[in-house]
Amino acid sequence: MSEELKKAALKYHAFPTPGKISVIPSKPTATQYDLSLCYTPGVAEPVRQIEKNPLDAYLYTSKGNLVGVITNGTAVLGLGNTGALSSKPVMEGKGVLFKRFADIDVFDIEVDCEDTQAFIDTVARIAPTFGGINLEDIKAPECFIIERELQNQLSIPVFHDDQHGTAIVVAAGLLNALALQNKKMADVSIVCAGAGAAGIATMQLLIKLGAVRENCMLIDRGGVIHHGRDDLNSYKQSFAIKTARRTLTDALEGADVFIGVSGPDIMTPHMLSVMADNPIVFALSNPTPEIMPDVAFKVRNDLIMATGRSDFPNQVNNALCFPYIFRGALDVRARSINEAMQLAAVHALKDLAREPVGKEVLEAYQVKSLEFGPEYILPKLLDPRLRAKVSSAVAEAAIKTGVAQVEGITVCHD
Repeated sequence: MSEELKKAALKYHAFPTPGKISVIPSKPTATQYDLSLCYTPGVAEPVRQIEKNPLDAYLYTSKGNLVGVITNGTAVLGLGNTGALSSKPVMEGKGVLFKRFADIDVFDIEVDCEDTQAFIDTVARIAPTFGGINLEDIKAPECFIIERELQNQLSIPVFHDDQHGTAIVVAAGLLNALALQNKKMADVSIVCAGAGAAGIATMQLLIKLGAVRENCMLIDRGGVIHHGRDDLNSYKQSFAIKTARRTLTDALEGADVFIGVSGPDIMTPHMLSVMADNPIVFALSNPTPEIMPDVAFKVRNDLIMATGRSDFPNQVNNALCFPYIFRGALDVRARSINEAMQLAAVHALKDLAREPVGKEVLEAYQVKSLEFGPEYILPKLLDPRLRAKVSSAVAEAAIKTGVAQVEGITVCHD
């Protein structure tokens, strides 16, 4: 970041009120009668009703529209283990995105705990507060264990966005890029640099969408993940393949797709030059991609490229999906966010990018046109259709797969 942007960011967070979120009463409190309904004695009646029927909490409290954004600060953005307190600006920011895009309220919870079981126990004990839990910025492999255990224990959606949000948006963009490059998921070779939460979840989802495991190569700091290595955890081990390739350069020779969720500038022009014809590169490290677009397009003109940045075409941004996934799940009081709901989000995003773009989106981005093609494979973040399209698809999938507790309610929010 430039010094100017750093100063502007600090000023933004500090003034006129410190932080980015606040709690505002949703009921009148102007009279003594209002207060008698808000608190004592009137509040006793919803307490009695919820004690008799716990689902009435969705009727008489904010539970049904409240998500806990919860972290221990062990993997904050690209900054690493900054600790729980330092992660609070990011968690507040996540709350802003939930409210801005899906009108979902958020409490951000920063838990000062790196012990996996203790963290699980803490979140499980406070879970009655929420209609859903968004886990955030927790390092791998602990994040996999935490999500799985909480999903098993709780009857509300638990979703680790760093895993599944990234995977869903990458999958939607990749399906569109493959269509434009006249390639099929089942035929392509895919190299993913980065074997943490995002990389593993992305590869798992692509396999569910038809990628062949033997054609998928995962790279970590030790190089290609292969059968001969003895330093792999169980999550990486599931992607170990029999191959003589050892380095990222080796892996990319003849590859159709590169997905980077690792670090800046690790892909050289030579690595890109040895990829297959009509390659696809998703260089998602922020703020500096694995290879900069201007460098990449000097090497290849048959390329489709995406980054995590808003100042280049084809931004892969988790905010394209996580607010709407939770919106759809909350609208039908889903007990979980299952595979079918995630796949529904993938296809809703993929399909929306192929539809004509409205005037308000063009004005928001100050462009004359946006059409499905090499520089537009994903919807824009400010496209108002995302809320209806993605939320509805997710809610419908929840109903069809039996995890919804309410059916037939309105799930489209204009």
